[in-house]
Amino acid sequence: MSKTKYILGLFEDPDEMMHGIDLLQKNSVPIYDVFTPMPIHGIERKLGIKDSRLGYAAFMFGCLGGTTIFSMAYYMLVHDWPMNIGGKPAFAIPDFIPITFEWTVLFTAFGMTLTFFFATHLFPGRTPRVMDLRATDDRFVIAIDAKGSTPHEDITKILKDAGAVEVKHNDRKYVSYE
Repeated sequence: MSKTKYILGLFEDPDEMMHGIDLLQKNSVPIYDVFTPMPIHGIERKLGIKDSRLGYAAFMFGCLGGTTIFSMAYYMLVHDWPMNIGGKPAFAIPDFIPITFEWTVLFTAFGMTLTFFFATHLFPGRTPRVMDLRATDDRFVIAIDAKGSTPHEDITKILKDAGAVEVKHNDRKYVSYE
């Protein structure tokens, strides 16, 4: 049995890589992932990647922050230590708006930072997971899971026909920087 886990097709041109994606999909070869050194317009739609749900997470973090500070301010200024300042009422909602807005933004920013680190596995101090280091510089990489039913020779031929300058058979998931 082969030790190959992933077959990598390395391209010099993004248009050739997009053509390679089309050929692989036409031949029913499942694509594991695509690594590019720059953003490519339309690749998410072509790969069938769904829209991110991070906006919902941001909204929930904002609601949590706004509710937290509004509850704290209400408890501290109305119930725990009410003060009569110039005859104004203790519970004047316009006085609560600035601090509520600031904490909403604060909770959203910190929450989204933590969510981003959790979703991408890019915690500080962790080595980034990259299939081929040239994907961060000048190569466009299509990664195909080698455990599929399509023979490796057919996948290699499809990638070469699409314009791949190199086809690699990886025996491990990610390379290390050491």
